[in-house]
Amino acid sequence: MGGFAPYRTFMSETAVDKIFRALMERIVTGDLPAGEKLRQDHIARDYDVSHVPVREAFLRLEAKGLAKSIPHKGMRVTALEPTEIREVIEMRVALEVLALTHALPRHDADTLAQVEAARQACDAAQDMVLWDRCNRQFHTALLQPCEMPRLLSAIEDLHITAARHLFVHWRDRWTSRIDSDHDALLEAVTAQDLPRACDILRRHLRRVS
Repeated sequence: MGGFAPYRTFMSETAVDKIFRALMERIVTGDLPAGEKLRQDHIARDYDVSHVPVREAFLRLEAKGLAKSIPHKGMRVTALEPTEIREVIEMRVALEVLALTHALPRHDADTLAQVEAARQACDAAQDMVLWDRCNRQFHTALLQPCEMPRLLSAIEDLHITAARHLFVHWRDRWTSRIDSDHDALLEAVTAQDLPRACDILRRHLRRVS
């Protein structure tokens, strides 16, 4: 959800990476609902692998708070806590503004082109699953130049939780639209206007989360 682009595909992607990404997307989008049992044998058969990479993928899901091993019940998808979203929003605001503060002066023509490409893809998305991927890619491209991997990892975890809440509440009502905040953010970053960029990001996160 390197950096915090959990759906990005790498040429060197391992079986563990592939299984982890696929299960994470299904959990985030609600295809695997809270309480659903993750059946190790079924998943191993689906991906034509041994149980070893499946177990490792399960451990990654646990580390992200997406699944939990329950005695005598196996690995289950975790439930969402309705009250946690306000905390998640405020944490995203604090951490993403911090990342942007360090990223903005490091942006160059190449990194800005990546932000623009992600912005266009996000605006062009015709379904919520694709939009969610592109939205994460936009935030990744925007913040990646901060070169603070621990910070970006923490932001990734918050993105995952926020996305699960968004799909629960908005999937049936989602419509394709142009995100004016993304355009304004890119404009402010290109102009190296840090105060304006941070103000837009704060407003954006509190509005869409």
